[in-house]
Amino acid sequence: MIIRVSEACVRPDRFEAFHDMIVSAVREFPDRHPGLVDHEVLLAPPDALLYVSRWRDERALVEYAGEHWRDRPVVLPGEEEYLVEPLRVRHFTLASLG
Repeated sequence: MIIRVSEACVRPDRFEAFHDMIVSAVREFPDRHPGLVDHEVLLAPPDALLYVSRWRDERALVEYAGEHWRDRPVVLPGEEEYLVEPLRVRHFTLASLG
């Protein structure tokens, strides 16, 4: 499993509108992307939002985000008008605690 974290630094005056846009956009992702295991939106008002998605494998991420999935975020149309800086993306794998 690969955990993808997209971090948005949001203009505080646009935070609620951006939150609504993201939730609306990703709500249907599980139906559209079979490799998506789980996802959630994490909020840290007034200016930070994380979209955390868990993907079955690298192939599923390539199908969603393209060949440059490791270093290029997926940007929704018009998203930049809400952001203070470009969207950042990072990837993680789970480490055993045992």
